[in-house]
Amino acid sequence: MRKFLCITLALCCSVAVFGQKADLRKGNRQFKKKDYAAADISYRKALMLDTASVAAHYNLANNLYRQENLDEAAKKLDAVQLSADKEKFAADYYFNRGDVAVAQQDWQTAVNMFKESLRLRPEDLEAKENYIYARNKLMEQQQNQDQNQNNDQNNDQNQDQNQNQNQNNDQNQDQNQDQNQDQQQNQKDQQNQQQQQQQQDQHQQLSPQQAQQLLQAIQDKEKQTQEKVDEKKAQALKSRQKEKNW
Repeated sequence: MRKFLCITLALCCSVAVFGQKADLRKGNRQFKKKDYAAADISYRKALMLDTASVAAHYNLANNLYRQENLDEAAKKLDAVQLSADKEKFAADYYFNRGDVAVAQQDWQTAVNMFKESLRLRPEDLEAKENYIYARNKLMEQQQNQDQNQNNDQNNDQNQDQNQNQNQNNDQNQDQNQDQNQDQQQNQKDQQNQQQQQQQQDQHQQLSPQQAQQLLQAIQDKEKQTQEKVDEKKAQALKSRQKEKNW
């Protein structure tokens, strides 16, 4: 931050201007003593007498900067930017505004302000150094933003892939569940069929008494059949005998 300006509005003899000059000078003395709280009051009194005073805005901004009130310092400087560009200390104005932007890590604004300061005072080595520093920080910030954007895109793609994979896994699980259910149902059907067949076989099996009865019936049937055969043979023999006797 460059020095505050001991500038007052000359060429005017009004009481208001005289009072403003007095407040500015008082504030400057307090600023040099690092009594920033007292200087703040003096500069604000000067602003009350002339709200358009570039010097009052500029000096108050410097004082606020020393108190690390960066946002308020930036507002005070921005309020008189158009007017400050026409002042003889415009290069210092842009330099200080760039310093505030650096403290805020507002690298784009810092680059713009130091560039304007160099436009007005090209030989200022400190402004050149600050410009280069702010420009490098801006490039680094942009690279980080691009990297973060790429990372976000990659994360989105990975998330989509994971979602698709999860969907496929869910589908496969559903298919496997269906297949398992079908297999289980088939096994149950087979078991039911086997049970039914066993029951039928059990029903078809005969008790010993029933088996004996069935065997006796078969034997009786065979006996009857044999008796019929024997009877037919006997009749045939009788028939041949009659023929022979005749």
